[in-house]
Amino acid sequence: MSKIFVLTLMLLPCIFNTSFAQFSLNRSKGELVYGSPEEVGIDGKVLNHEIARIMTQAIDSMAFPGGQILLAKGGVIFYQGSFGFHTYDSLNRVEDTDLYDLASVTKVTASTLALMKLYEDGLFDIDQTFGYYFPKIAKGAKKDLTMREILAHQAGLRAWIPYWSESQRKNGKWRWNTVKTDSSKRYPDRLEGTNLFLHRKFRERKIYRMIRKSKVSDDKKYVYSGLFFYLVPELVERLSGEPFDQYLNNHFYQPMGAATLGFKPTDEFQLNRIVPTENDTFFRQTQLQGVVHDEGAAMMLGVSGNAGLFSNATDLAKVYQMLLNDGKYGNKQYLRPKTIEEFTKVQFPENDNRRGLGFDKPLLEYNARISSVARGATPGSFGHTGYTGTLVWADPDQDLLFVFLSNRVYPTRNNGKIYDLNVRPNIHNLIYELLRIGKGTYSLGTHW
Repeated sequence: MSKIFVLTLMLLPCIFNTSFAQFSLNRSKGELVYGSPEEVGIDGKVLNHEIARIMTQAIDSMAFPGGQILLAKGGVIFYQGSFGFHTYDSLNRVEDTDLYDLASVTKVTASTLALMKLYEDGLFDIDQTFGYYFPKIAKGAKKDLTMREILAHQAGLRAWIPYWSESQRKNGKWRWNTVKTDSSKRYPDRLEGTNLFLHRKFRERKIYRMIRKSKVSDDKKYVYSGLFFYLVPELVERLSGEPFDQYLNNHFYQPMGAATLGFKPTDEFQLNRIVPTENDTFFRQTQLQGVVHDEGAAMMLGVSGNAGLFSNATDLAKVYQMLLNDGKYGNKQYLRPKTIEEFTKVQFPENDNRRGLGFDKPLLEYNARISSVARGATPGSFGHTGYTGTLVWADPDQDLLFVFLSNRVYPTRNNGKIYDLNVRPNIHNLIYELLRIGKGTYSLGTHW
């Protein structure tokens, strides 16, 4: 069932005084607080009815077993709802505190966030070359690609590499110096969710080598590529002196109180709080729960720049509310407004490329068939989708935040009903429409 939270609800995982004075204090500090739809000019009855209708249809159609939704405006969470179950066995109902695999939302909530901080600290130059930062990997045509081009998916890099399958021979056996079924000094790291063990230099010898050998297109147009994001953890550690996950925890997640946001969730949370993703029948041969869904990130031992983050909707929202607050959350300034502006603006509009630096943006010309967000999302808005069925979208012009978490890849990634039913853009469109018309004039028969 959907739940509308009132001022007396406490923001997890922190416990707040429920007095109005405390509410006002948190709001004045730029932290997320709970309120009502009416407080932001939306009819709560209509909002509840329509979101429940969209989510019920999606779950009944088996687009996904369940999901979480969070909506905030002006820092006020005016709607938060959890729907359905972890899986179709209907044993574990989805709760607001449950964690989802964020998939490629990691690219902006981890990699891009870290690079933004390093950029404004003078340690990372978006106009420096790939060859400068990775001289052993960026050879030939890759050498002169700029970070700006790469982060805007404008550099001509290959879209992706199936590292796990390219580490196997045609007969299915693993290539030399890749994977073994027994651990040893040379194969110390267990591939999560399996009884396989990776070579201690798998990342350098295989993943980095495949990236180095991959071809670069001469046609510099928008092609979404995850290749560079596998390299970000090493780059962040080299530039900052801190491991990638620790850097993010120290500079962002922990100070914000985003306790569920992070990598390798089973280190901190019970398995029954983590929503499963896929029944993997071709690689790890198990139901994936508490381990990253993305195969490449799994072979990075769960800490990667392209995927690997887990979170609940509340903690993920804190990062994007910080970005909506010009870099401030609570009493801390995390990023400068100019840094956020630089990374979230369209970089190459003249080349029909909508992307910012890391961040996705609305289509330059709206197309309801392929857009993941609302028609009303303004040109200044930004966010990202995730392959597992996740989305986060922030609109500074409307001071509006939309978080959607699901496991649409359960039981199989071949399920595309979340797209066929336009679940995420329909909810997003609903919010813009309700904000536009205000209270009392919306027909419950109006569907998108």
